[in-house]
Amino acid sequence: MTYLMESAQEVERLQAQASATSYADRLRLTGLRPGDTALDVGCGPGVITSEILDIVGPTGHVVGIEPQAEHLSAAQALLSGHPNVTLLQGALPETRQPSNHFDYVWCQYVFEYLGEQDSALAELVRVVKPGGRVVVADIDGVGLWNWPFPEDLQQESQKLLSALRAARFDLHAGRKLFHLFRKAGLEDVRVHISPFYVAAGAVDARLHDDWVIRFRTLRPLAEPYFGGPAPYDAFCQRFMALLDDADTLKYAMVLTTEGVKR
Repeated sequence: MTYLMESAQEVERLQAQASATSYADRLRLTGLRPGDTALDVGCGPGVITSEILDIVGPTGHVVGIEPQAEHLSAAQALLSGHPNVTLLQGALPETRQPSNHFDYVWCQYVFEYLGEQDSALAELVRVVKPGGRVVVADIDGVGLWNWPFPEDLQQESQKLLSALRAARFDLHAGRKLFHLFRKAGLEDVRVHISPFYVAAGAVDARLHDDWVIRFRTLRPLAEPYFGGPAPYDAFCQRFMALLDDADTLKYAMVLTTEGVKR
């Protein structure tokens, strides 16, 4: 797994992103219950792990796995007062957790970075108990659903998508999960759609800053596809102007897919 977004500001960006909404309703909707033993794969700085802990309560236990050392340190600091959480460094497709162990497995914004999604899902299925739930949430088309969206800017956006594809980043990971779950033999597979963001008009300061960091971090990857720094800067400026335009709609979706192991 190659994480493309690492930067000096990444922990703060992820904390702000996860804190912008509550995940409690989605966690409960997909089967998380008090007393569960839960696994959070790709737990980042631990914001959602904290919500999982709130739901499972003192009789439950949560294991969080995160490949990035700085993100893991932030999670450890956030969750240091909780005796029923274990935080480990690791990454899919190997969790190094026992088979048939967890009641509930949560994995968000990880599959988009994985070249081998089938083996990653097989690992999540391996560690969940029979009757337990595997839940994977991922994006679908971030940055593509805007209106009005000038045709030449859409075409320029394809250069960034080409750079992401070359780095094996899957901008449409969310829509592929249902089929992956069915192939993996999971049952009662359900898909829930929720907004990643919605901006009817200018985006707020958090989302504005999020995109600034995204474009800055992706610069080394993207510049060759635009023909150099100047064309890339011109694209970024136009895209940011679109985000800040009071007369345009911008939105992106998250697809959360759940299935039961039999």
